Amino acid sequence: MNSRTQKGVVGLALAIAVGGAALLLARNASSEGVPITIYKNPSCGCCTKWAERLHKQGFDTEVRPVNNLEQIKRQVGVPSKLAACHTAEVGGYFVEGHVPAADIKRLLKEKPDNAGLTTPGMPVGSPGMEVPDHAPQPYKVYAIDHQGNAQVFASH
Repeated sequence: MNSRTQKGVVGLALAIAVGGAALLLARNASSEGVPITIYKNPSCGCCTKWAERLHKQGFDTEVRPVNNLEQIKRQVGVPSKLAACHTAEVGGYFVEGHVPAADIKRLLKEKPDNAGLTTPGMPVGSPGMEVPDHAPQPYKVYAIDHQGNAQVFASH
């Protein structure tokens, strides 16, 4: 291989490396530093695990243990029949329950005219609800409009 070919190969390898790094940065940029406030009961451990997962995905998490969680749910518009164990606020939306970070990122990217997302209950295998030796159960994430109507946003 002559020096001209070697320079071309090195240049191509460098371009691929830089492009790959840029792609990774762009993929994580949608949540990097985005503040999310998480309201939870002081004793709830799965809520803390969920917050840790979001933090690892680049969200700027603030966890607020509160004793008035039901009041917060009403204030942000969570329908009681679709409630879960914790409530968060991010980018003008509510996020109720164990919603995966990828779904929150999609919400923030698409910016639909909705009130928020919810994963009702506490499905085994959802983020923060991983249980050793138990198979994850299928679950849905619902988009909630401003009138409290639900539509499937994602299935897991």
